Amino acid sequence: MDFEREYQGALTLVERELEGCFREDGPQGELLDAMRYSLLAGGKRVRPVLALKFCEALCGRMEPALDYACGIEMLHTYSLIHDDLPCMDDDELRRGKPTCHVKYGEWLALLAGDALQTAAFERLAASERTTLAANGKACAVLAKAAGKSGMCAGQYLDIVEEGKPLGVDRLTRIHLWKTSALLEAACLLGLTASPVEPSPDQWAAAERYAQELGLAFQIRDDMLDVESTAEELGKPIGSDADNGKTTFAVLYGLDRCRKLVAEHTELAKQSVAGAFERGEFLCALADSLAVRKN
Repeated sequence: MDFEREYQGALTLVERELEGCFREDGPQGELLDAMRYSLLAGGKRVRPVLALKFCEALCGRMEPALDYACGIEMLHTYSLIHDDLPCMDDDELRRGKPTCHVKYGEWLALLAGDALQTAAFERLAASERTTLAANGKACAVLAKAAGKSGMCAGQYLDIVEEGKPLGVDRLTRIHLWKTSALLEAACLLGLTASPVEPSPDQWAAAERYAQELGLAFQIRDDMLDVESTAEELGKPIGSDADNGKTTFAVLYGLDRCRKLVAEHTELAKQSVAGAFERGEFLCALADSLAVRKN
């Protein structure tokens, strides 16, 4: 398997589709511009790629999951816009560019995030690549991951616990909600889009994969905030320490974090290795994220 070629194939598929979004004319043109500015700002597109590749792992094709892949990237982008706001992390750079509120103003960035969130569910609900029943299930999967028992809950805890010393159980809970939940939704959306029905074991395997992948991803993120550069990351570094946040890097140190990334990555790979005949890409993706530089 040529991992880079496969990743690029999935990336090209979703980038082409996202490029056509929010181009309509209307008096809300600046709102659409702000939405496109953040949606098309680049990035690895890990979540849409996961949706496409889990669909392919089950049915042999990525295309049924394309609308779901676009939807989850819209929702992820909304979360980044809101995360960067002055009332949250107050960041001025994202992927090497001014954040949405720096470029367009706070009120317009807030609306752009809101509109991207609703557009995500519109894209899932209206998909003609899948069945109506699948679309309803997909909306439920995404809503659970994004809301009161998912990403929003994780963000709440992340803010309310700022400046407090945290143990590993509390820190893990924050990031299972804040990071793993949306990765899990991406994997499950891929299975939901597939015309081949996943078995309960395959569904559970996707959940375990995403949880372990999310923890490895977050621990690596915490490491990069310490040992990377702003140029490499495309955003400020050291902000966690400046805000008094407990991170995995603070809790364990970099050497232990490297071992934990490897351990969680291996558990993610084990989850899918026997569950899907076409699981090689998913294992290679986990390995690539474990050593990412940004």
